[in-house]
Amino acid sequence: MGLMSPGARYCGAICGGVVRQRTQLANAMRGHAAEMGVVAPLGEKGLRELQAEVAAADDAAVPAAAKQAIALLGREAERLEVRRAAIDAMLMQQHKTNPVSRRLAAIPEIGPIGALNFALRVDPGQFASARHFAAWLGLVPRECSTAGKQRLGGISRAGDERLRQLLVLGRPRSSSMPSRGGQPPRSGC
Repeated sequence: MGLMSPGARYCGAICGGVVRQRTQLANAMRGHAAEMGVVAPLGEKGLRELQAEVAAADDAAVPAAAKQAIALLGREAERLEVRRAAIDAMLMQQHKTNPVSRRLAAIPEIGPIGALNFALRVDPGQFASARHFAAWLGLVPRECSTAGKQRLGGISRAGDERLRQLLVLGRPRSSSMPSRGGQPPRSGC
């Protein structure tokens, strides 16, 4: 398993930047429309409804200049969505050509993008055990033990933030997890 080449790292970083920009545009559209009393549900469908409502609103409720500005933001968001889809296709092609990434994608809750990131960023030879790997990711609790009494704190959050984020995003929701011997599922990590 080779470490991530600079080119592969940039594809993932650029995709994240495009998603952030699109989210900013969507939030700007919602904010500007809300100032004029036009609101819609969250999500992609709600954003399309918002654009349609703004375009159909009369000029007394939404001035023509505001309609043009929100339409401009909408077109820019669509352009970024096309760019994101192209980057996703490139990342999927890299995933298909990487045997380690394909093996990792077989693990439940690890998708192709997460598997590709792990395959390209992690050298398993540097870890003596799974606990060392978890500590490197920042997923183990901080330890403050003395006099034979073990005290564990919160997770350290050291390590690779992107890999930790991919694990959290792929993690199943607490409500869908089986209970532990009649106890409710634990929250957090």
